Amino acid sequence: MDVNIQNKKIELIQWLSTLNDMSIIEKIIKLREREKSDWWNEISVTEKKSLEKGIKDADAGKLNSHSDVKKIYEKWL
Repeated sequence: MDVNIQNKKIELIQWLSTLNDMSIIEKIIKLREREKSDWWNEISVTEKKSLEKGIKDADAGKLNSHSDVKKIYEKWL
């Protein structure tokens, strides 16, 4: 593993071990819990249906080239 990453982890552990602010500790815990959750469970039913339709279309070969899509949406890019 990258030595720089290891050093950053050690710095964080040292900082965390001296931390007395409960609100920061709670924020870190919430961040950790969010990292564990599956984004699929966080999106709406409409978003899930849209993604599933897109996958089904792609599997069926119903795709547009990147250049075609750029032409369609260029006014917003």
